Amino acid sequence: MTIKTHLRWPIKLALIIIVLGLSAAFAMWAYELGRGISGQNRDAEKQQLEALKERLETLSAEHDQFSSTAIAVESQLTMERSAAKQLAAQVRTLQAENNKLKEDLAFFESLLPASTGTGGISIQQLKIENIGPDQLKYRLLLMQGGKGTQQFVGNLQLAVTVEHDGKSSMIIFPERNVAEPERDKFKLAFKHYQRVEGMLTVPEGAVARNVQVRVLEKGQIRAQESANL
Repeated sequence: MTIKTHLRWPIKLALIIIVLGLSAAFAMWAYELGRGISGQNRDAEKQQLEALKERLETLSAEHDQFSSTAIAVESQLTMERSAAKQLAAQVRTLQAENNKLKEDLAFFESLLPASTGTGGISIQQLKIENIGPDQLKYRLLLMQGGKGTQQFVGNLQLAVTVEHDGKSSMIIFPERNVAEPERDKFKLAFKHYQRVEGMLTVPEGAVARNVQVRVLEKGQIRAQESANL
């Protein structure tokens, strides 16, 4: 014989309510626990994000500082390059002036023995240069020795020996048909000395081999000097 125990429905209802309450409490506890864990992760992530932001700001500041330093260094280098170019130009100018002073010194030294000798015209420091395919530049110093000499008046003549198409010929400057203003460049007038320089143009394709410089007085040669090229 089986004995069945019948619970009253109020007791069943109470048990159901208790079970439901426990289930709800457990669910709430699990939710709060999960939220706590999740909150901890979010806090950690937030802290990492703030740290990354601070690091980024630091790197940006360092980048700006390095950029400013690089710009300043580049500006300084540009100024130093410009100063170096100016200094090089000044050095070249000083070298040219130094060479000029050396020439003047040589000239005045050469005047000392000439002042005690007999009067005469001499050609000093003759320089001939090729400065282009068909152009020559000449420089020379003319001197008249002796004491109390008179003004020398004459002309400069240059005879240029050239080769063209395998043939040799001589060109006289100034040429006979040259205009008077151009001819005036070859006139001489000095008492003690005179510096002379100028340009000569030879025919296209001609190669200058020798230049003979002549000092003429009334058509007569008073001095001559030559230079090979």
